[in-house]
Amino acid sequence: MSQWTPCRRRIFIRRLRKLEFDGPFSGSRHQFMLYRSRRLAVPSNDEYSVPQLRMMIQQVEGILDRPIDVEEWTAL
Repeated sequence: MSQWTPCRRRIFIRRLRKLEFDGPFSGSRHQFMLYRSRRLAVPSNDEYSVPQLRMMIQQVEGILDRPIDVEEWTAL
């Protein structure tokens, strides 16, 4: 069984694009990505820690309305 690992920002964005997100676009404080009309803020750090990554994945799960497990995430 795989475990969550830290993720670089550019890899995170690449994986979101494979999930059909558009962007990133410039926002007021953070850049954001769009999935249809739903918005996901993308912090500007170069690398996301595991807790930060899990928090953002939970937001993505809510936007997509389906769970994303670690195997699916690493396969993207």
